[in-house]
Amino acid sequence: MHFVAAHAIIQIIGHRMSNGNSTLFKISCVGFVADAIGEMVRRMAFSDVMLFFQFICTSFPLGCKRVTPVTGDKQRLSAELPPCFFTIKFPYSKSSSVMAAPMAWRRLGYPALAPALCCVFNRISDKFFRMRDRRRRSSLLLLAPLLAEAEPVTPPATSHRPTTEGLPLRFRWMAEHAPAFRVPGAHVRVLRSPTEFYQVMKARIKTAKSRVVMASLYLGTGPLEQDLVDCLQEALEHSQDTAGTSGLRVSILLDYTRGSRGTNNSRSILLPLLRRFPQQTRVALYHTPDLRGLLRLLVPERFNETIGVQHIKVYLFDDSLIISGANLSDSYFTNRQDRYVLLEDCHQVADFFAELVSAVSDVSLQLGPDDSVHMEEGMVHPYKGNRAQFSASARCRIMEVVDTAGLHQRDADSAAHGDTWVFPLVQMKPLGIHLDEEATVRLLTEAGQDATVYLTSGYFNLTRAYMRLVLATHADYHILMASPEVNGFFGAKGVAGAIPAAYVHLAHQFYNQVCQRGQQHRVRLKEYHRQDWTFHAKGLWYYLRGSHRPCLTLIGSPNFGYRSVHRDLEAQVAIVTENEGLQAQLQQEQETLYRRSTEVSSSTFKHPDRHVKLWVKLVTPFIKNFF
Repeated sequence: MHFVAAHAIIQIIGHRMSNGNSTLFKISCVGFVADAIGEMVRRMAFSDVMLFFQFICTSFPLGCKRVTPVTGDKQRLSAELPPCFFTIKFPYSKSSSVMAAPMAWRRLGYPALAPALCCVFNRISDKFFRMRDRRRRSSLLLLAPLLAEAEPVTPPATSHRPTTEGLPLRFRWMAEHAPAFRVPGAHVRVLRSPTEFYQVMKARIKTAKSRVVMASLYLGTGPLEQDLVDCLQEALEHSQDTAGTSGLRVSILLDYTRGSRGTNNSRSILLPLLRRFPQQTRVALYHTPDLRGLLRLLVPERFNETIGVQHIKVYLFDDSLIISGANLSDSYFTNRQDRYVLLEDCHQVADFFAELVSAVSDVSLQLGPDDSVHMEEGMVHPYKGNRAQFSASARCRIMEVVDTAGLHQRDADSAAHGDTWVFPLVQMKPLGIHLDEEATVRLLTEAGQDATVYLTSGYFNLTRAYMRLVLATHADYHILMASPEVNGFFGAKGVAGAIPAAYVHLAHQFYNQVCQRGQQHRVRLKEYHRQDWTFHAKGLWYYLRGSHRPCLTLIGSPNFGYRSVHRDLEAQVAIVTENEGLQAQLQQEQETLYRRSTEVSSSTFKHPDRHVKLWVKLVTPFIKNFF
């Protein structure tokens, strides 16, 4: 039925446009076609979408031309249109309806047609991506919750709000969204480089007595990663008593899809450790509930990670821990710039993250010494079991950790003399948990004229909600993103090699919005450059007017993008501090990163290396929720 309707729309509009109607009518027709097709796509099942677009492409005629500039009594219309606006004439005929699809796609390459088609596809995608969650209507709509951007959720009132005495008044609302841990600022240290991050991890593993907890997207298989595993083995051996039992426990949480890629992978490098110390070692592999059924069978191994992953990065040793956005791979130990904060002897914060990782591990697949995987007894399987039941049980288990920490912290007074507050923020939208999103939205909302925000992301793809807040509030923003050459996908083979260009396109669109609102003085974009390095840093520094040092930072795994908000498991901390030494460390960290950047201007996107191919522009609106 959708195909018949689309066929009729194109035939009617094409006939009217070919009969010499006004330019204004032609323009309105393009918008009408886009809206009509978009509405139909919104109502269709996923199994029909690709076939539908192929049909639309084969229905477009060969005859397309640019409308000449209007003159005389049409000056008013000319003034109302963008200077680059094009329209399409559709001299429709029956013969054109059976035009081969490859020819239709080749027509997309014509420069005169490009702006109009981009307009049409963007209008269609807007309709498509605003669809409601329709999982109950079709078993194939597995991506619906991933594509639909939810509006920010108003946080419920909490009856277990901890005391916020001593916390700056401006940030006391954070206790409504997360547990609040008060720690001495002298116990928080900012690590400077990938090398320092790696060396601190190895040293802490070797001296660990009771627990090592590591959560990451994946563990690499190179020599540096093997040295890290060897350190774990040595620590387990040294902790054994005369009876052969060890007081040290090692728990590792990785993503199933990323950790299982290929034959030599994260699982294979950990198997010897698991076989040697089966009672002291636990390896859990989180599997997103959105990758199931036909989707799981059809999506290739390398691309199945786009559906959703375990993205938390926490490295914990006894009562100390590192919060970071870095994975356990050689590039993150050498020349991939990220951020890292070490919290030393902060047992309450360490206990929280140990419990959080344990909770996620409980609802994950367990790796066995024979490389098999299984679920813990009584747990719902993430892709074989009922999705709603899995999400509900996982949410219950994880929120139990958050709620319990809030109750304990309310009555705790052991760190009453600390000058720094740590708020763990968890985001797991597939499981119905969105604490980080709530806190980030409120932080950006309340950033007024007296605030300056330095925000950085290795993958600049802000959600619509975050973008609106940046453009609508009155704070000054300095946004740091990766230049194409330091993007982690730069030079990749196949489709992945076009991802840096997609980020350039998204940045250009955002920059245009800034310029259209005349806010270049308030919102500034910067690109990070560093030869032979890649950029993966993410987070935020919050300055108040009159102070040259930040009073708050966000650090962890989220990138402020669609993936972080809607599909992956994320965790970061908000650190609010009055400790001058810690503020100085955060200031130095921020300035060091921004010192290697250049400001983005309109001329930036005119450089040859910023050219974005037409097909990338057309595809980006449809796939931006996947990277």
